Amino acid sequence: MAARSTKSKKDNNNSNDELFEALALLEKERGIPVDYMISQISKAILIACKNTYGSNENVDIVMNPEQKIFSVKLKKRVVDEVENPAEEITLPEALQYDKRAYVGGEITIKLDPKEFGRIAVQTSRSVIRQGIRDGEKGQMLLEFQSKKQELVTAVVEKIDNKTGAATVRIGKAEAVLPKSEQVGQDNLKEGDLVKIYVLDVKETEKGPKAYISRTHPDFVKRLFEQEVPEIFDGIVEIKSVSREAGSRTKLAVCSKDKEIDAVGACIGAKGSRVATIVEELGGEKIDIVEYSDDIEKFVAAALSPATAISVVVTDPVEHTCKVTVPDGQLSLAIGNKGQNARLAAKLTGWKIDIRPESGFYGEEEEPVVTAKAEETAEPAKEEPVAETPVQQETVEAPAKPKRQINNDIDIDALVDNIVADFDFGDDEEEE
Repeated sequence: MAARSTKSKKDNNNSNDELFEALALLEKERGIPVDYMISQISKAILIACKNTYGSNENVDIVMNPEQKIFSVKLKKRVVDEVENPAEEITLPEALQYDKRAYVGGEITIKLDPKEFGRIAVQTSRSVIRQGIRDGEKGQMLLEFQSKKQELVTAVVEKIDNKTGAATVRIGKAEAVLPKSEQVGQDNLKEGDLVKIYVLDVKETEKGPKAYISRTHPDFVKRLFEQEVPEIFDGIVEIKSVSREAGSRTKLAVCSKDKEIDAVGACIGAKGSRVATIVEELGGEKIDIVEYSDDIEKFVAAALSPATAISVVVTDPVEHTCKVTVPDGQLSLAIGNKGQNARLAAKLTGWKIDIRPESGFYGEEEEPVVTAKAEETAEPAKEEPVAETPVQQETVEAPAKPKRQINNDIDIDALVDNIVADFDFGDDEEEE
């Protein structure tokens, strides 16, 4: 083993300062706690010691970020003849480290990182790098679990030009927003601020995975909770939502206070509240209807903007009903490619048979259209949606503000710096 390093205490302190500053930066930018990284560095040192000296049982590691102390020492017994080099040392060698050494005693030796072999150094780098990856995954899991089923604001970090998927950052965690979970009108760019809904967080073989969306019906529900105080306070309740993202959404609401108009509260003065949400959704049309426990009233309201002449429950067990509408409003009730009827069925949970007033002659006649709650729309195509009336005008979404964040930590360089900063120095010079 080489003689004790002659590096000055001042140089050692500077090296320690740089090391702990690097760890503090990692905590600030990536959310990985300093204490966690200290445990990973200690683990790397112990592995390197075992690879270099054959044992790490006699290694003493002290890392104190507050006092900027980073000390790694080996304890060895002084003997006449060495049988176990990992734990023993001869008196002549011991005197190089401690002039008071004697046979039968024990000395403490400051570890010299220069004695680490190439493999030991590479192992240290690998252990620390893996520790950072695991730490980031753990932080991501915590970050997203606390936001599960919530609406959050994310920063777009990059766009995959091939798939259209967007990598977004939420706090100190990252997630991927697939193209299929983006609204058709979304035109996301790097640096954009975008609202997303955290559907779920699961632990996978590759680490935690967050499932995020802008197309889920609950995304719209959370937008209304955020925009309408009466919903946030629990006075107005959202009973159900049906949605075909990028095109149209239907929302059923009711008020727990007779003095509060649930639909009016959601629309806002001059449509201000719903306009904000329409803007966020890129012009998606929104129908807000009054919920009712009376299924006939509820189905009639759900078919808005069409007016139902009558709603007759045909099978309360199977949840089927028959709706008659004026001849002139048949296409309005059905909607473009059946969308209005389909959304009404999803909103109410009932199968709806729609017939025109003039065409309803008897039980044997087939309905013009039947919409089921479980029906889904055809895959979205790049084509205009039907120009049907809605309860408020569509608002064009302005360009979103951009903000860049500092997330350019070079992990490989940081790991190299951490390993290079291994000094393991004493806080006092030995005589």
